[in-house]
Amino acid sequence: MNESNTDGASSPPPVLALEGVSVSYGSVRALRGVRIELRAGEVHALAGENGAGKSTLVKVLAGAERPESGRILLDGRPVVFHGPAEARAAGVAVIYQEPTLFPQLSIAENIFMARQPRARFGRIDRARMHRETEGLFARLGVRLEPEQSALGLSIADQQMVDIAKAISFEARVLIMDEPTAALTPAEVGRLFAVARSLRSEGVAILFISHRLGEIFELCDTVTTMRDGQWIATEPVAGMTDDDLVRRMVGRELGVLYPKQDAVIGEVALEVSRLTREGAFTDVSFAVRRGEIVALAGLVGAGRTEVARAVFGIDRWDAGSVTVAGSELKSGSPTAAMAAGLALVPEDRRAQGLVMMHSIERNSTLVGVGKLTKAGLVSRAAERARATDWATRLELKYSKLSDAVSTLSGGNQQKVVLGKWLATQPKVLIVDEPTRGIDVGTKAQVHRLLTNLAADGVAILMISSDLPEVLAMADRILVMHEGRLAGEFTRAEATEEKVMAAATGVPAPKACPKDTGPRPESRGKQPPNGAAA
Repeated sequence: MNESNTDGASSPPPVLALEGVSVSYGSVRALRGVRIELRAGEVHALAGENGAGKSTLVKVLAGAERPESGRILLDGRPVVFHGPAEARAAGVAVIYQEPTLFPQLSIAENIFMARQPRARFGRIDRARMHRETEGLFARLGVRLEPEQSALGLSIADQQMVDIAKAISFEARVLIMDEPTAALTPAEVGRLFAVARSLRSEGVAILFISHRLGEIFELCDTVTTMRDGQWIATEPVAGMTDDDLVRRMVGRELGVLYPKQDAVIGEVALEVSRLTREGAFTDVSFAVRRGEIVALAGLVGAGRTEVARAVFGIDRWDAGSVTVAGSELKSGSPTAAMAAGLALVPEDRRAQGLVMMHSIERNSTLVGVGKLTKAGLVSRAAERARATDWATRLELKYSKLSDAVSTLSGGNQQKVVLGKWLATQPKVLIVDEPTRGIDVGTKAQVHRLLTNLAADGVAILMISSDLPEVLAMADRILVMHEGRLAGEFTRAEATEEKVMAAATGVPAPKACPKDTGPRPESRGKQPPNGAAA
């Protein structure tokens, strides 16, 4: 592939660049001859699967990792960063997915940590510190109070504080590493507005995201990596999703949503007029064996709250939940599991895994009773089950005894899925099953879900990824402000119809192109899709 620079020798050198950089960890080659150029006034995307080498590249740029070969160039001149402080002094700042502020300090104190402006007699000049913080936020178009405590700030606001801190250092290069993973659409929009403003001021931005739509919306140039190697650097304009996926994984986009025929059977899960005050009202639907039903809607619509109530984590105030003909007791996850329900939660790190425990221990947290003899857990049985599911799910790991925190996000998700699939559930509820994982792993998760449906498992999938919803679901239920606002079969569903229902606006009028079956539709639709 050709580099995107078309200006020839007249172009100024990139602000920051890597040339032929290689990094190894023991026998593992994390980077192999990688190159990238970050130019002033450009948003440059870095794309690739987990394990492609993106994190190591960021560490090299940020001074946290020294390359064993190759060069780092600053304004065209070779430079060596002996640590993050030197990189920061050179104008390189990193905004991580999970900001690390001091919660007990104010916003202004976090921004000016260890470099507070001083007044007479060496005292901290708080008035000046607050004025300068206000100036930074005004530059970013953000409304935050300098005196406000960092404790309780949303992830989005914490990121804005980190960005303000970066520009207070007069950062010339801003690296955004998965900054949108935990943000709402509105928060993503605000972040993008700030990024565009900084681009117009001449800041070079490196943007890393697994969400292809964000790359096409925000970025000017994209560098793709695979297996620690540079694959291509190209203008985003003119590229398609399929082009980018092919660079990243060496396969066509079509494999991202693998579908196979499934016979839709009897009702496995029936939810009737379920209500939890303040969360959702009068929710009714059914999911049949072999069927994937998507629960769509905007963040805050009540989708996760419904899933938690169905599984028994939260009590409901009215209505009923029935699994395979047996009515469940409100507020009892134990009863739900005994009936054949499984729940893969939205936040896998906080709710699905014990991060300090081993991979094998996390793989067997559910259904551990079957591995117990004389009141003791059989280590051999535990290891056998973990090995079995690691093989089935193509888990990438070093040792099963390693902490699950050592795995990539996609492989952590596989551990959570394997833990629940080992219980052989009748109904599987998956909440944001592919959030924050790379394209290749996403395809594996999709393949797993469609295989489970083909085996007769009823699947309720909550997803904010609209292409995923349209491609994977046999039926789509849309929630708006705690109520079901629409239902569409696979053949009926379009992005416009789903978004109209999710936002509470009148559905668009049907067009001729909407009336026919979608090419990828599969399976037999149930005669009565949802309970009235």
